[in-house]
Formats: sequence, structure tokens, C-alpha cells
Amino acid sequence: MSTPLRAVIADDQALVRAGFRMILTADDIDVVAEAADGAAAIEAVRRTRPDVVLMDIRMPRLDGIEATRRIVAGGAEETRVLILTTYDLDHYVYAALTAGASGFLLKDVTPEHLVAAVRLVRSGDALLAPAITRRLVERFARRDDGRAALHRDLSELTPRELEVLRLMATGLSNSELADRLSLSATTVKTHVSRILSKLALRDRVQAVVLAYEVGLISPGRPVR
Repeated sequence: MSTPLRAVIADDQALVRAGFRMILTADDIDVVAEAADGAAAIEAVRRTRPDVVLMDIRMPRLDGIEATRRIVAGGAEETRVLILTTYDLDHYVYAALTAGASGFLLKDVTPEHLVAAVRLVRSGDALLAPAITRRLVERFARRDDGRAALHRDLSELTPRELEVLRLMATGLSNSELADRLSLSATTVKTHVSRILSKLALRDRVQAVVLAYEVGLISPGRPVR
């Protein structure tokens, strides 16, 4: 029997926490702690070592962005942070992802989507709402050409790995990558793992952010 997925819910509204708890526990996800602010979230993670943290952004004492940064920097390598917020402004998205979050969803997602997101993030995959992904591409495309030069580390990637990274940055999942490239899911997973290892990245989200920052993909141009 597999070990139940363990989650921490961090949100300053008790009603929101109760709603998330009800949704997750109904799908056999164990909510091991709740937190009403970022500082309490950090303590909850230290104490319970959950698989996933559902993290609000705007909270008292310490916001969700800084809490995420401290959780990731604190060495909780097995813990993934999924940002849930009513806000989808660019600076929140980018700040959350660069802080080490593994996903970003708006609070208007369906219960089914929320559960699927928690399980997906726990598996090591990245999760971004499509509209947010498009907004990130547009944001980074506005950087000047000098900053769009390929990062030197990308020279370590094979042509196939560059292709996988480019497609991954558009938001494709492993199964979608496999279909697109006519590869097995296992082969795609191997490519993704090698990309993360060569670039010294924690997860897929960091790879996606890097791809945007260095201009590996551009908006308005189909990825082939």
C-alpha cells in the first residue's frame, strides 16, 4: 500500500483552509498541518515534512513568496510548494517561481483540478495555468536582445535535450512531450532528468523560467 500524500495548507482565511482540507481529504490526501501566515507555514513544514504545501501569497507576518523562498532554501528537498492565489499579476507569478515554487494556480480552479495539481506537483512535474504561462512568455520577450543570448550552461545540452526544454517551456507535460516527439514516456522522463541535472536545476519550473529568461522561446512563434 502506497504512503498517503501529505499536505500543509497555508492561508490566512480559516474558511479557505477548511475548504481545501475538505477537498484534499475526500481524495485520500492527508492534511498534516494548517498555517495562517508564512512564518507558521515554515514551522509546519519543518515539523511535518509534507510532500506539498498549498501556499497563499498575501498573508500577515510573512507573505507566501518569502515563506516559499525560506522553505526551499531551508533544505526541504522533498517538499513542493504549490502557490494558490486570487491574484495572477506578473510580478507575483515570477516572484513565486523564482522563489522555488513548483506550481501556480488561481483559486477558482475546480476541486478535481486542485487535487490533480497537488498530485502532479508531488510527482516532480511543474504546473502553470496556461494563461499564466503565456503571460510569462510575453513578459520575458520584452527583455532586450543582449539578455536573450543563450546561457552558457545550455551548451551542455544535446540537440534533443534543447528540443525537449523548448517544448517543456511551452507548458507541455511529459505525456504531451512523448506524443509530440514520438518517444516513450520513460525516454522523455530521462531527457527531463538529464536537463535538470546538467543545468543544476531543482525542478521543471526552474527549467521553464530559465528558458524564458535566456530567450530560448519567443511568443508569437510556433514551437516546432
